[in-house]
Amino acid sequence: MRRTALLVSTALLTALLPLAGGIATASGADGPDPAPVPVDRFEGEVPFAAQPAEGIFTWGGDSDDPPTLALTARPDAPEGAKVLTGSYDISGYGGFTHDYAATAPAHDWSAHRGVRLWWEGQNSGKKVTFEIKDGGAHGEASELWTTSFTDDFTGWKRIELPFSAFTYRTDYQPVGGIDHVLGLTQMWGYAVTLPTGVKGRFAMDGVELYGAADPALRASVTTDAAVRPVKEGGTASVRVTLATTDAKPVTSPVTVAYATGEGTARPGKDYTPAHGTLTFPAGTPSGTSRTVKVTTLKDRTAESAETIPLGLTVTGAKAPADNPKIVIDAHGLPYLDSKLPVRKRVADLLGRMSLAEKAGQMTQAERGAVSDQNDIAAYDLGSLLSGGGSTPTPNTPAAWAKMIDGFQLRAQATRFQIPLIYGVDAVHGHNNLTGATVLPHNIGIGATRDPELARRTGAVTASEVRATGIPWDFAPCLCVSRDERWGRSYESFGEDPALVKSMETVIQGLQGRADGRDLARADKVLATAKHFVADGGTAYGSSTTGTYTVDQGVSTLTRQQLEAVHLAPYQDAVDRGVGTVMPSYSSLDVIGDGRGPVKMHARADMINGVLKGRMGFDGFVISDWNAVDQLPGDYATQVRTSVNAGVDMMMVPYTYKEFSAALTAEVKAGRVSERRIDDAVSRILTQKFRLGLFEHPYADTSGAAAIGSPAHRAVAREAVAKSQVLLKNDGGLLPLRKSQKVYVAGSNADDIGNQSGGWTITWQGSSGDITKGTTILAGIREAGGKVTYSKDASAPMAGNDVGVVVVGETPYAEGVGDVGNGHELTLSATDRATVDKVCGAMKCVVLTVSGRPLLIGDRLGKIDALVASWLPGTEGAGVADVLYGKRPFTGQLPVTWPRSEAQLPINVGDKAYDPQYPYGWGLTTQVAAKDSALTTLGKAAATAERRHDDRRGRELVNQARLIVQHKVGQHITAAVSKPFAEADHALLTGRYGQALIKLLQAYRAAR
Repeated sequence: MRRTALLVSTALLTALLPLAGGIATASGADGPDPAPVPVDRFEGEVPFAAQPAEGIFTWGGDSDDPPTLALTARPDAPEGAKVLTGSYDISGYGGFTHDYAATAPAHDWSAHRGVRLWWEGQNSGKKVTFEIKDGGAHGEASELWTTSFTDDFTGWKRIELPFSAFTYRTDYQPVGGIDHVLGLTQMWGYAVTLPTGVKGRFAMDGVELYGAADPALRASVTTDAAVRPVKEGGTASVRVTLATTDAKPVTSPVTVAYATGEGTARPGKDYTPAHGTLTFPAGTPSGTSRTVKVTTLKDRTAESAETIPLGLTVTGAKAPADNPKIVIDAHGLPYLDSKLPVRKRVADLLGRMSLAEKAGQMTQAERGAVSDQNDIAAYDLGSLLSGGGSTPTPNTPAAWAKMIDGFQLRAQATRFQIPLIYGVDAVHGHNNLTGATVLPHNIGIGATRDPELARRTGAVTASEVRATGIPWDFAPCLCVSRDERWGRSYESFGEDPALVKSMETVIQGLQGRADGRDLARADKVLATAKHFVADGGTAYGSSTTGTYTVDQGVSTLTRQQLEAVHLAPYQDAVDRGVGTVMPSYSSLDVIGDGRGPVKMHARADMINGVLKGRMGFDGFVISDWNAVDQLPGDYATQVRTSVNAGVDMMMVPYTYKEFSAALTAEVKAGRVSERRIDDAVSRILTQKFRLGLFEHPYADTSGAAAIGSPAHRAVAREAVAKSQVLLKNDGGLLPLRKSQKVYVAGSNADDIGNQSGGWTITWQGSSGDITKGTTILAGIREAGGKVTYSKDASAPMAGNDVGVVVVGETPYAEGVGDVGNGHELTLSATDRATVDKVCGAMKCVVLTVSGRPLLIGDRLGKIDALVASWLPGTEGAGVADVLYGKRPFTGQLPVTWPRSEAQLPINVGDKAYDPQYPYGWGLTTQVAAKDSALTTLGKAAATAERRHDDRRGRELVNQARLIVQHKVGQHITAAVSKPFAEADHALLTGRYGQALIKLLQAYRAAR
């Protein structure tokens, strides 16, 4: 899924979402106000700089997003002679910050009412966000509190922003949530986020603190929950807590008047009205709580949920952001009966729902975009997701569970209390969670050729994801990658549909049995087959998305190619009971159908016709991130087209309100049928019932102790070891001996971020120590003898026996990683120099850590042993296991390794096929390959095929493959490669006799 909007910054989303703010005019304190305290006069006293020095600095989502700033002399300056001026043209987000020096003491703003500034209005009608930095070690590790004002005027105007108007940011915090209280005693500066989508300029002057402190800011009142469900006839208890910013007792009394208000529950019939006052006298300690009780009344009528608002009026302290809402649980209705068949429960619930409620179920929003959590109930949202890098603060299992439980609690305030289904891209483990087990990316799993291991990796992922309260995983990717220039190549198990199908055991690891009976377990999640269909077949240069070259482009195919290569894995996924399917961003152009390229989200023939019709898919179809926006026409047309094409739930991260309104309008206008809506909602509700969410909507954290556990990491380590493909091993250099002195070098030897790749903690991933794990260097040190490490090979090399050079790619995801979009298939100049230095000085092993094959032929003659390590994830010790012979090399190439970029695309089965290494190539250190009569093996393999003895057939073919590789060595010609690769395809399709025929051809072609 595309995650451009989720690249982390200090201004994520604030420019997109309406935020509370205001202009204060009243003093609010007895006696004269203290004199204003200047923060910035913009006369040059604060330079343009960056941390750790004090200064003003700019930032933005893209290179052209940061604004340009200058200190400009102006005769109309409100204060002094100069003002801060700037211009901007922001597509993502951008703004500027004044941070106090990280090494200097923080400032105390607590004696003042707020902060004010002069702003030269342009009457743009846009919001300008103002943020302050509270507490923490320094300005980049502080809590962020935000408000805004609207540029709806011209000329200079003084904007006053009372501290009482600032709210804690829920969409992004750079730290782990210090105390969620605006203390004002340790302030590290401020930031301004400028409007997006328009070119603009601004001028600003005279930032200062003003007014006397608002007593209400010293204390705040909170409730233990915004929604309090209670069974009919029970008593709801709402705990009201007083807190102070300095944890000291309050100096003046605080009162909280409460009264039940008008909701859907009837006073006197459904509950006993309650009202009164809670008093916290002066001297009351911070943290003191009082309780409000509301008694509900029981009757014999089956009912949907009913609400009782509890209004709170606070004097002397800051009131809660939300007045709590008591909800009398729905009861007695058939859909709530877990003993009924799911189809009957779905039919009963669907028959009670309004069109608006159905539209809500078809809507999925990004959790960070729901700035007002009341929207979950107000719009009857069916789903939330975390995009790549969209994580709670702190990023811990407990925080994930608490966050999602909070969202689920809001859904309990809806009429039928339909739980949310929360989704996340856990594409190689629970990769958004710091400390989770990060597995090899799919290309490495494909290299293992081990379906049972693939299943176990899926089980590890499911266990860790579900333990944080998430029941839905947007995985696995069933793309058949046909061009290594594609930035998503590593998301594919390989280039052969037969290999992809064999790895679909991962679906059982995620979901359990195909009939869905295991989905309610605390260690299983709903899986997603993506991206339907042919996303791996897009042509280079066909993309029109930003600077992408391949991703989201056009797949031009014959009907036979479509069926044989790209559709084949989806039938297997449907047969395995996969719960959801996600269409691709890409377009499909079927040769001869006369339609030309059509976006997959608009292809009713493929989604309704092939997937749901011919294949019999009974789950639901979830769109990709904002994919509806890529369809032609206005928004109503886009919504109508995608829903009528068969998309059941729309991932509309920031436009959930607009989508719900548009869909409802299209149904009322008759352009989307109610039957189509009912079909979509039935499919969604079916999976929610199967997941057990109606009975257990909240996180079951009983499995949280297993997250990142030794047992899970052992599975990952085994997967890493089995994914390593030994391409060359001259002189039997591998395995290494513990007695050898090893010189380790290279950019990827000691970098957990690089070896994990994209989709790790954030969407694009990043270099460095981003999560817990073992780097390849650390694994080598644990496994071997004396190790010398020098990243750039600058340390002396004398006295070492063998070099291990770990090079390759840095992280990327999706089209950002497309070749030609800032990426190449060659090693960087630094990596090339490192290889040359080490391999020129001693015998050497080169490991490529990458999401795809790299062009290394020009240095192959200098390299004694070459290993494709792919993107192993957090368990680098698995690489060391095969380097030192603890496990043998058994991995095989899941994709063809090209000689040059000019050969691309190149795949098994091509008429012209002359790669550096063929598909299926993989040397072993297990046993020496013994020459044997291939004709004899061929007869035995044919017999195994007739008897459907798969185990024996695979053993025979593998034995023959090793014999062929032993004879071929590094003299790999087209005459060898073509039959060799086709033999591996035959093996995966169960044609063992044919595989031996092909291997015999390769053997005879070898010199």
